[in-house]
Amino acid sequence: MKFRNFKMVGYVVYGRGSFNQLDEILAPQRKGDAPMIFLVDHFFDGKPLLNRIPVRGKDKVILADVTYEPKTTQVDALAKQLKEEFGTVSGIIGIGGGSTMDLAKAVGLMMNNPGSSADYQGWDLVKVPGVYKVGIPTLSGTGAEVSRTTVLTGPTRKLGMNSDFTPFDQIVLDPELTANAPANQRFYTGMDCYIHCIESLEGTYLNEFSKSYGEKALQLCQKVFVEKDTWDDTCDDMLMMASYAGGMSIAYSQVGVAHAVSYGLSYLLGTKHGIGNCIVMNHLEEYYPAGVKEFKYMVEKNQIEIPTGICKGLSDEQFNKMMDVSLGMKPLWENALGADWEKIMTRDKLRALYEKL
Repeated sequence: MKFRNFKMVGYVVYGRGSFNQLDEILAPQRKGDAPMIFLVDHFFDGKPLLNRIPVRGKDKVILADVTYEPKTTQVDALAKQLKEEFGTVSGIIGIGGGSTMDLAKAVGLMMNNPGSSADYQGWDLVKVPGVYKVGIPTLSGTGAEVSRTTVLTGPTRKLGMNSDFTPFDQIVLDPELTANAPANQRFYTGMDCYIHCIESLEGTYLNEFSKSYGEKALQLCQKVFVEKDTWDDTCDDMLMMASYAGGMSIAYSQVGVAHAVSYGLSYLLGTKHGIGNCIVMNHLEEYYPAGVKEFKYMVEKNQIEIPTGICKGLSDEQFNKMMDVSLGMKPLWENALGADWEKIMTRDKLRALYEKL
């Protein structure tokens, strides 16, 4: 196929308080007494949001431990547990940040697909639609609410289940849910969006579709993290739309160096995606000079601490594992550096970059 036939999210509701409509949104999707399963970020344990979830009948709320990003073993265990308990479910609703939404997408797919989620790490390997899936972000920036992937750490690699069956059937974008997020976490996740934009807009895959979304998302990130001096409701509104547009901008293009290098950190050290991107972006002047300069300004202005020295003392074997994972992200490198990327990003050069982190 000459042009990519891009699968988008089925339905989108946006607005402050739109979470209150969840019950009526889910009602037509219920199949008999098969339950809706709410996977909720463990951050909300004991918080008021749990009491607002519209539980009916056999519905179940599961607090998802997303201290670390989702692993294929976690996905498989959850899908197995739900199949044994209920046989089938009406749907999976992910409420939380990118990790929780990715977990929900993956479990939704594995309810109907055989084997392990590790079997589907790659591009277009999922052949059967999953159950009904809803994404409700409580942090803005990852773009997980609109992406056709679910990023998972498997036994041998960190790679998503990239497929037309992965996107959510419904997303609920309610900026009220992102209020009171921890400032550091909000920044790291917001920077994931900012870095999406820089990598997409400066990549070789760029086209007007990606550019239109990427430019808008970048503008919103700059308003929030560069121009505004105090955090308010408008910041939450703008960052939620930046996340959506940033996710759309990479749908028809790709991300680049920061994401490719960050994947290696995440696989070996368990570094969370947003903070991993920030750690790497700090050292990418060679590839994104203007973006890195502005990034460093935002870090300073918002008084955020970016960890350093995380690769200190690693063995050759550990460096090699990170490099294997990173260099396996071929579309990302090609978008960043062009068709001859392997001549530019040699193992020696990548090793030197990891050593700086």
